[in-house]
Amino acid sequence: MLDMGLIGWLVVGLAAGWLSGKVVPVRVVQGCLPTILIGVLGGLVGGYLARELHIGDPNGFLGAVLVAFVGAVVVRVVIGAISGPERS
Repeated sequence: MLDMGLIGWLVVGLAAGWLSGKVVPVRVVQGCLPTILIGVLGGLVGGYLARELHIGDPNGFLGAVLVAFVGAVVVRVVIGAISGPERS
């Protein structure tokens, strides 16, 4: 298992949150702190999904970002569904 400190997980969260924002543009979540929170929450969701689907633990930094990215996409889709349609 990857042993990263707090700063490492914040970097993973920022990367995953930013990448997921490029794939699922939900305008409710903007800014650096919400992006990190979406990414860290995505890491939790992605880790849970990887464990339940028997994919295993991510290997290395890129594996952690990939798992967190998948989870962050799921989180953004859920947030988009809860917030409803965008208003112009």
